[in-house]
Amino acid sequence: MNKNNSIGIIGTGFYVPEKIMTNYDLEKIVDTTDEWIRTRTGIKERRIANIEDATSDIAAKAGLNALEKANIDTKDIDLLILATHFPDHYFPSTACITQNKLGLKNAVCFDLSAACSGSIYSLFVAESMMKNSNYNTAMIIGTEIFSRTVDWEDRNTCVLFGDGAGAIIIKKDQKGKK
Repeated sequence: MNKNNSIGIIGTGFYVPEKIMTNYDLEKIVDTTDEWIRTRTGIKERRIANIEDATSDIAAKAGLNALEKANIDTKDIDLLILATHFPDHYFPSTACITQNKLGLKNAVCFDLSAACSGSIYSLFVAESMMKNSNYNTAMIIGTEIFSRTVDWEDRNTCVLFGDGAGAIIIKKDQKGKK
């Protein structure tokens, strides 16, 4: 195996729930203002998942969006790393549930929990695994449903968090291979 093959991003995707919670909505819950939130965080609104949505649901929607943009088939993904701090369950992993929802039949998959840095850490882990193995195409999904655990009465934290998912597909450059 040629370990000098480069690895690049071939597609990205995302999903955010339809429900929007604005800073004005938060003004009705905690002692804050739109101006206070915007000047300190830059945030104007956050998305909130429906109660029936699981972390794997929004992860799969982001993954599907990335697959479409990369214009590749699900069978091409051989590694899935899902970064989340809020899994569907501890067992089976949310990555396995997402793998099933996306039909990634050839993918080795696992969850990685690293909170805010989870997606970047997962990208690094995927790249390392690809450079040192026969994995050629990886999907990394970062997904959170913070709204279910946020203390909506804590002004210092409730203004920061929302729900959503982002996906990156990376592929090993196969130049020179026959």
